[in-house]
Amino acid sequence: MNASEVSTVSSFVQSVPPGELADVVASIRSLRPGSSEYLEAARPAFQKYTEEQLTTTKLPGGSQEVIISEANKLDNGRYYDTESQTSFAFDHVTQKASEPKSFVVETQQADLMESLRRGLASNAKEHYPDAAFGVYPTDNDTTFTICLVSNKYSPNNFWNGRWRSTFVYSPLEAKVLGVVNVDIHYYEDGNVRLSAVRSVEIGFTPSASGSDVMKGLAAAEQKLHEGLNQEFSSLSEGVFKGLRRQLPVTRQKVEWDKIGSYRLGQDIGGGRTR
Repeated sequence: MNASEVSTVSSFVQSVPPGELADVVASIRSLRPGSSEYLEAARPAFQKYTEEQLTTTKLPGGSQEVIISEANKLDNGRYYDTESQTSFAFDHVTQKASEPKSFVVETQQADLMESLRRGLASNAKEHYPDAAFGVYPTDNDTTFTICLVSNKYSPNNFWNGRWRSTFVYSPLEAKVLGVVNVDIHYYEDGNVRLSAVRSVEIGFTPSASGSDVMKGLAAAEQKLHEGLNQEFSSLSEGVFKGLRRQLPVTRQKVEWDKIGSYRLGQDIGGGRTR
């Protein structure tokens, strides 16, 4: 097995746009005979990708999406979901969950974790339809990692997008540090990808409840939404508009009400009558 080819496959995996991993795997299988060995060798890259992207999956027999992330990974390579109180195995190449088992997370701050989860659920229901989310105790039960991912896929219209939020709340330091990632891919007659990363830091009072924390995060995300909308508008009116040809090759604007009288290739194209 060629190490450079494994590295190439791994790099493909790491750069896959939202919702398109299965398409890339199918392409690799069709282009490379014996690709199963390469896919297996690239499994670490698949795991890194699925955890960073907060990949979602449905448990066997379940209808709700659960998250795959480093925060809810167990020592044996399995993952767990706090809401359904289930642990499960996950194949990072096929993106399928299996072997669900009952699992109750151990934490000395169960009430705070549940308060955070309820606040996150309320925020997700209002602003992120069909989002998957979770709250997980981390750093030896001294912090909580709050994850939310909202996917919007429309391959028939040649675009896919993903919003990812990952926050770490420290009750002892009474603050939240986190990152929001927005990734959009548009590929009709071209290939345009927008990636935005925004850092978040919020301080709270030592007596802040889980509800207070989630209200602060909701306000911060709303501000990010508004900022991104402004940036998208400036792209449309500024950068993208500047890429367009302002005038045809004749250096004169087309008079569309007289389009029927133009002679193609001469009046419009600048040609001469012989």
